[in-house]
Amino acid sequence: MATPSLLLLLADGRFPAGAHAHSGGLEAAVAAGRVTDLASLEAFLVGRLATAGLVGAAFAAAAHRAAALAEPGVRSGALARLDAELDARTAAPALRVVSRRQGRALLRAGRAIWPDAPFGDLPATPCGAHQPLVLGLLCAAAGLSRIDTATVAAYGTVTGAASAGVRLLGLDPYRVQALLVGLADACDGTAADAARAADDPPERLPAAAAPLADIHAEIHATWEVRLFAS
Repeated sequence: MATPSLLLLLADGRFPAGAHAHSGGLEAAVAAGRVTDLASLEAFLVGRLATAGLVGAAFAAAAHRAAALAEPGVRSGALARLDAELDARTAAPALRVVSRRQGRALLRAGRAIWPDAPFGDLPATPCGAHQPLVLGLLCAAAGLSRIDTATVAAYGTVTGAASAGVRLLGLDPYRVQALLVGLADACDGTAADAARAADDPPERLPAAAAPLADIHAEIHATWEVRLFAS
């Protein structure tokens, strides 16, 4: 049985999944002069929530649904389809690498806390599974609902970038937190849309894209010196 504390645990930025090392593309956007202040940070977060947030939350919710499948072979097949579809929706190679690296970090934490979860059914790719799929299985193991899972995923796409904004731009952290409060309804709405979409076949899950973010990710990956891994 899940408790509110488990939901808070998985949504906590201190959960050892390596999220603190990533800016969600904000570092490159700041360097390009596209995010310079609180207002432009808000626009960035709104766009991120509508694209990466929706897609990631939908795939996490779909992985949560797959975790309930009784037969391991059927479950692993469903997760493999989800992994392939999410890979197809991640146009930038740099972002595919980031997603799988974050998946490995999250998987390490998940195996330590919930060793009986069906993590062995994740695709055995050389770089690991995508982060949203690991998150979905982890939330299922914690007893969280599908909407809880989507909420954790959507929430993570904005809070990590918001925290990076404080470090990159020297913004007032209190005002940044107020910005996040203002985005709460949008985050909840995105999670609800994602949870409903999880009933669809993998091929029909959301495919919202942000081409400029893909370009920024590829440029960012070439930097010799950077504060964040993405």
